[in-house]
Amino acid sequence: MLTLEHLAELVEGHRAATTARVREFKVRGKPLFFNTRPAIMGVINLSAESWYRESVCLDPARAIHRGQVMHAQGADLVDVGAESTLSHAARVDDALQNSRLLPVVRALNAGGIPVSVETYQPDVARACLDAGACVLNLTGTARTEEIYQMVAAHDAAVIICYVQGPNVREVEDFDFSRNPVDQMYEFFARQTEIARRNGVEKIFIDPGLGFYYRNLQDSALRVQHQMRVFLNTFRLRALGFPTCHALPHAFEYFAEEVRSAEAFFAVLALLGRTDLLRTHEVPRVKAVLETMRAY
Repeated sequence: MLTLEHLAELVEGHRAATTARVREFKVRGKPLFFNTRPAIMGVINLSAESWYRESVCLDPARAIHRGQVMHAQGADLVDVGAESTLSHAARVDDALQNSRLLPVVRALNAGGIPVSVETYQPDVARACLDAGACVLNLTGTARTEEIYQMVAAHDAAVIICYVQGPNVREVEDFDFSRNPVDQMYEFFARQTEIARRNGVEKIFIDPGLGFYYRNLQDSALRVQHQMRVFLNTFRLRALGFPTCHALPHAFEYFAEEVRSAEAFFAVLALLGRTDLLRTHEVPRVKAVLETMRAY
């Protein structure tokens, strides 16, 4: 059971990090003030294999409409992906990803909505940045220097995801041989240095809590891991970059109320000082954010 004593112990052990401030910047001309107000990223899935059915849009018109609705509901950014991260999902080649993504990216960008694209493929990243994406949600660790140079050339932002493997589709067991937060800190310190060396100044870091590691399919272990990382997020902010979290679902606990799960995890994420909340449920998470800001 999570208690006030756990929170007090966490703060006392890392008090200096609780006051860390992170870089603030603009995406597509929109300023984001992370140190005073967390931002919200809505999700559009263009793959039929994505299990969160409310976010699945199988034609451009529906996807564009969903992006417009989420933006009106309070999403500061809209994240679009064309390949599911589930282990059993089919791989989607670059050409098919681009055919799904580019019409949506172009239309949302033309409508003034900041667009993020989730991919680990350089050719997909290049095409989407050319089409107007202002954020690259990078879910891989291969060919990063090439990708960072693309991001810098477009004055875009990058979300650097923590992935134990070459990309989100090629992971097996999560390595718990060391404290995961310490491992993440070291990973992000290296990757942000490489990104900046290649000209990227707008950087988010994402612990990758929604990725499919085999030994995290046990519901209790997975949720424990997610909760601990959420509450320790302020320690990663000491690197000086805003943190992004994809809010999970804990289906085994929430069952038919699974659409409420992201709102619950948003509370933990905000307590840990998350700067960007990636969610399928924009109105629910916005309500949580505004309620916590009222304190």
